[in-house]
Amino acid sequence: MTTQDYINREDKYGAHNYHPLPVVLEKGEGVYVWDVEGKKYFDFLSAYSAVNQGHCNPKIVGAMTEQAKKLTLTSRAFYNDVLGEFEQYVTEYFGYDKVLPMNSGAEADETAIKLARKWAYEKKGVPENQAKIIVCENNFHGRTITIISMSTDPDSYKGFGQYTPGFTVVPYNDISEL
Repeated sequence: MTTQDYINREDKYGAHNYHPLPVVLEKGEGVYVWDVEGKKYFDFLSAYSAVNQGHCNPKIVGAMTEQAKKLTLTSRAFYNDVLGEFEQYVTEYFGYDKVLPMNSGAEADETAIKLARKWAYEKKGVPENQAKIIVCENNFHGRTITIISMSTDPDSYKGFGQYTPGFTVVPYNDISEL
């Protein structure tokens, strides 16, 4: 298949929630990716930082493979033998009391909003349902209803209301407006 064949198939069968570049990636190694026609690129996006360690690192692939052979995934309804070790490492490394691993950036953002609001209500005495989250315009944090509620990009939020209240939008890098 050609680049255009792959693009046409995605356009026909996939939801149009992104506007990808007209490049069809086939493989990656380290900081590089290759398209289906063999052209090599630097991967400066790194899957929006989800692959900031690079592609196909042998040590990471080996660890994933070994773990998948033992236990693929556990629900948080159970304990497992490696999560506590990871949590201890992260908290000690960064000097945190606790850590809550997330599956996605959107989930992390949603949790941060919840924590900020709970802190406002329980520690600062803000009246219930009155907390405000200040965000900068032109942000992108994901596609959940709450996260698009703080967006100023019509491509992200148009047609999905009603929106989550409680966000104040200010221009980026405008301290007086903040």
